[in-house]
Amino acid sequence: MSDYYVYILLCADGSYYTVHTDDLARRVAQHRSGVIPDYTATRLPVSLAWSQHCESRDQAFANERQIKNWSRAKKQELIAGDWTALQLAARSRQ
Repeated sequence: MSDYYVYILLCADGSYYTVHTDDLARRVAQHRSGVIPDYTATRLPVSLAWSQHCESRDQAFANERQIKNWSRAKKQELIAGDWTALQLAARSRQ
């Protein structure tokens, strides 16, 4: 059984990149070195801002899709661990 993670990178331009993986350390290292020709390759350096362990690839992917739809402010609340503000933001959108 593999481990899966959803994570957020902070890019040099201040943007966030959210994705999932089954090897967090390796994947973050790849992003940092620029070998992955994706969004982060042109926004180096990047740093790991937040990650969450998931029980399955499906859960990691579902969490990724959910977080990608969030506002920048809501992502910042998640990264900061501000659960009260995060819950209020979730309620205000309903």
